[in-house]
Amino acid sequence: MNLNLALLQKFERGLDPQHPERSAIPATILGYGEISTVFAIQADGWRDLACKRLPLFDRQAEVEKYRAAYDAYNRLLEEQIGLRLPPHTGACVENRLGRPVFYIIQKQLPAASIGHHALHTLPTPDILALVERVLQELRKVWKFNRAQDRVQVAIDGQISNWALDDPRPVYLDTSTPLFRVEGVEQLDTELFLRSAPSFLVWILRLLFLKDVVARYYDFHRVAVDLVANFYKEQRADLIPEVVQIVNRFFQDQAAALGIQPITEKEVRDYYRDDALVWSLYFSMRKADRFLRLRLLRQTYPYILPDKITR
Repeated sequence: MNLNLALLQKFERGLDPQHPERSAIPATILGYGEISTVFAIQADGWRDLACKRLPLFDRQAEVEKYRAAYDAYNRLLEEQIGLRLPPHTGACVENRLGRPVFYIIQKQLPAASIGHHALHTLPTPDILALVERVLQELRKVWKFNRAQDRVQVAIDGQISNWALDDPRPVYLDTSTPLFRVEGVEQLDTELFLRSAPSFLVWILRLLFLKDVVARYYDFHRVAVDLVANFYKEQRADLIPEVVQIVNRFFQDQAAALGIQPITEKEVRDYYRDDALVWSLYFSMRKADRFLRLRLLRQTYPYILPDKITR
């Protein structure tokens, strides 16, 4: 990608995280994740790009370590595992306080092609076919992991992280480059606690961080998370059929991996617990934003949605 990084620097310096559309160079929100936000910068050469902003770093050395893990993860997914990724790159600029901010930049794909939008536009047979195609892509990750024991790759396979394309879906969410080399995690997972309120960090580290990371190395749990995503996307009516698709896939196409089947109760219980945790986390982040902006008169670097539907 041939990017105008001076414009990206100007955008970051003029960004209003509370109202991105009112920034010196306006931004249009494309989607919210649990931690980061994806948007398009409304400037020549940037409107057809999707930018994910990560204001998680204190020092340039942290950015360089993250960038190395990010680049290696993308190479693993594309070159060794065989997933399809959109054209992508990364860039680091400084915010108004001189702290580094890393941007993941991808070619923007049509909104209607993104998995969670497709759940509301495609007929049911096509949605079920999409789920099976996603499972076929995920199987490649665990075939790679089983074929050797030096490198183990994790992936967040939920439907909103894929875009429809022919002949195979495209994987979008590479911003959490989870992979282990000789058993050692290559990503500093502590970075993702920095967006949490300081009064929550210790409990998130103690009770949730290790388990959240571990789930993405387990094909069974990734499949449960994929199906549970249908609750969040308001398509719970499809869950019985999707569970059948997953279990039939595990029994037939992924039989060599020996993955245990999932159940509707397991999906329901998982989503209930996961939604509770993330709802509490989001509420605490909004409280932290209020505390920093209104009472302490500090800056708040993260972009939060007004509400997340679950």
